[in-house]
Amino acid sequence: MKSTGATLLGLVLMIPSLGEAQEHVPVTFTTKADVVSSYVWRGMYESALSVQPTLGAVAGKFSFTAWGSVDISGKGYKETDFTLAYTIKNTTLSLTDYWWGGECGIYNDRKDGKNNYFQFNNHCTDHILEAGISYLLPLRKCPLSLSWYTMFWGKDKKDNCNSATVNAYSSYAEISTPLELQNTTLLFSLGFSPFESPSNYRNAGFAVTNISVRASRNIRINDKYSLPIFTQLVWNPNREDVHFVFGITLQ
Repeated sequence: MKSTGATLLGLVLMIPSLGEAQEHVPVTFTTKADVVSSYVWRGMYESALSVQPTLGAVAGKFSFTAWGSVDISGKGYKETDFTLAYTIKNTTLSLTDYWWGGECGIYNDRKDGKNNYFQFNNHCTDHILEAGISYLLPLRKCPLSLSWYTMFWGKDKKDNCNSATVNAYSSYAEISTPLELQNTTLLFSLGFSPFESPSNYRNAGFAVTNISVRASRNIRINDKYSLPIFTQLVWNPNREDVHFVFGITLQ
């Protein structure tokens, strides 16, 4: 996949023209940042106290999101992801480029002293491409969101010397449903990895990796501004682990 670098760059450059591609639909931009006590992704602990900025663009049925996470505790974790998505009715198709190579010399020990972000060789890149599909069941009392994601290229390999260049195709599926309770929004999620994923979900076969409850609400500061906060309890039965996360959203 020698053209991967050009493909990712093309996805970024095409965003300003999405509105023109849909009969001059205007592009809407959003910005925000979360400050979280710890970064937990799909039940997996990634880093400690972190700042996570988001830049989003929406044009009709297309959306593009740039998202990042930086560990501000000084341990060098650094991640930058790009997602292109298309939504039609209740179905969303997505393509995500993950890069969590970290800061060279702190999070990793690369001998060349570089972060190698622009390395797009499938056998040695730090990027991972993932395809996803989500479907919303519009049930009146209990709407359900069903999602499936599969990594298909990049740094997601089987964990032994004889198959170092063989893709693991790590996959993750999740069922989630929201519940409004007074001034609080609760989100219940159940996520699992159906197949072996030695490096990303660390399971040898089917495994539940994420059972979580997230509570979100707005704290009123004055008549014009409210501060969104959330807490989240996350259990990972596969790792026999639990996380309790607090976060603030600035927007």
